[in-house]
Amino acid sequence: MNTNISKLDYCQFLLSSQINYTLTHMADHLQSFSHDTINRYLRGEKLSPRLLWEQAQPQLVLDDGAYLVFDDTVLDHSFGPSIEMVRRQWSGNQKSVIRGIGLVSCVYVNPATEQFWVIDYRIFDPDTDGKSKLDQVREMLSMAGHRKLPFGTVLMDAWYAAKEVMLQIARAGKIFYCPLKSNRLVDDSGGAEPYRRIETLSWSETELEGGKLVKVKGFPGDFKVKLFRVEVSTHRTEWVVTNDLSQSSTQDAQQVSALRWKIEEFHREAKQLTGLEDCQCRKARIQRNHIACSLLVWSRLNSLAHQTRQTVYQLKHGLLHHYLVAQLKSPSIMMVLA
Repeated sequence: MNTNISKLDYCQFLLSSQINYTLTHMADHLQSFSHDTINRYLRGEKLSPRLLWEQAQPQLVLDDGAYLVFDDTVLDHSFGPSIEMVRRQWSGNQKSVIRGIGLVSCVYVNPATEQFWVIDYRIFDPDTDGKSKLDQVREMLSMAGHRKLPFGTVLMDAWYAAKEVMLQIARAGKIFYCPLKSNRLVDDSGGAEPYRRIETLSWSETELEGGKLVKVKGFPGDFKVKLFRVEVSTHRTEWVVTNDLSQSSTQDAQQVSALRWKIEEFHREAKQLTGLEDCQCRKARIQRNHIACSLLVWSRLNSLAHQTRQTVYQLKHGLLHHYLVAQLKSPSIMMVLA
């Protein structure tokens, strides 16, 4: 039995498997590797986010006006064995607190081609590294600058609309767009009145169309942002802010801010097609390596989808289709059916 399993072998398994991503399933279908061999490899390997950058970098279609999008998702481990790094945290998809592993991602979006790539990620494990999700976003922002990645705007959810993050973006000479929570305190009077909750502000017709200048409580005295009241749906309003004070269209601000949902698309695809949250191994190192390989597989699927003008779902499910066609053409299968 072969004992020299590699990252490529494990990624190939995640790419090929349709519904079962356990080590037992891999060992059952690859007689050259035992379950213990696979487990030992994943416990001893140390795959870092840099591997994802190295794979994605040659694929990027760079643009000075590109967007960096940050958001997190929770890999659901509510059921099954006790797993290291799993903690109770809020899940936007479930709209509740669940047990899972937090994954913070960075996606690069080219607005001209509408292509996007995941270029960096961090695993939320404060018990090990002492870092919050805000710390991890700031770290990835700094890394993007260190790599001299061209982009002009940062998009993020309300969770990341913290003073430290927003000021870091502004000091780097970049623009941000992000929603604020309705209870955030702002001043639109130029200091003449006390700070008020965003949801209590009054809006003229001109301000509804072009936004208003406000100061967010806690920010430096001379740091102001443009606030837009965006009607997302009949029952939902977003309060979007940007440091681009020249932005004078609520509709344009809404369109830019909406691009952050590209990262939701990535999270959904990775979970459904690569087994991102389906590893049941207890050890943190195995979970980290599984997540790294899952993201490498999504990156590869994404690249092939652009090349073949298919969706990542068509590519993944097409693997099963081609396999079944090959099997049905096999003489041994035909003899059994006869």
